[in-house]
Amino acid sequence: MYRYFISVGSFLLLTVSLGIAQEDTIDLSPKDSIVYQQSYGLRAGVDLSRPIMSSLDDNYTGFEIVADYRLMEDLYIATELGTEDRTKQEDLYNFTTTGSYLKIGVDKNTYANWYGEQNSIFYGGRLAFSSFSQTLNSYQYFNSNRYWSPDGFALGSTETEEFTGRTASWLEFVFGTKVELFSNIFMGASIRLGFLLSDSDNARFPNLWIPGFNKVTDDSRFGVGYNYSISYFLPLYKKKKKPETLPQGE
Repeated sequence: MYRYFISVGSFLLLTVSLGIAQEDTIDLSPKDSIVYQQSYGLRAGVDLSRPIMSSLDDNYTGFEIVADYRLMEDLYIATELGTEDRTKQEDLYNFTTTGSYLKIGVDKNTYANWYGEQNSIFYGGRLAFSSFSQTLNSYQYFNSNRYWSPDGFALGSTETEEFTGRTASWLEFVFGTKVELFSNIFMGASIRLGFLLSDSDNARFPNLWIPGFNKVTDDSRFGVGYNYSISYFLPLYKKKKKPETLPQGE
């Protein structure tokens, strides 16, 4: 009798277990459980070209800070803040420009990174402002009759004259790249084409050079610039991104 109850109990337990197991459906389709993590944060550094130029050219001193913040997967808020001091000799003028500038805008990355990479090939735009002063060190008189000064123009004055409170604004189109050399260390390079919007000069002495914009010419409102930067990326948080699903058959 005891063995009978044990056999019946075992049969009932096996029946209940099979019934419960049949309620759970078996999904044989494969699922990708990998979740991709992308880092978001602030990247900041300095432009290397300006310190190099400062060491090679006694008539130039400059420094620029570069930074960007990753707003979306391929969109960055970017800015540059710098200062420049340059003495130049033009045909009639020897002058010194001293001032600072601020550029702010966005960059869009067009490079498709592998998982874990943070390289970029980007294009973008900036709205730029500069505040500076011009010091006229000396000037010469233009005279088409070179009889009295065949080797140059007649000297006008060597007494310095300063023009303060100058400002300028311009739009800037940017194209460049940033490559991760080591963990969170990036080397960047960019070329810039600026279009001058405003320029507060006067008839007494025009703005022939603007910090951040470079040379100004009478017959054009365009300026060209560049930078070479090294920067550090500070990760602040991560966002999940699932890998793209390839079409069937690939």
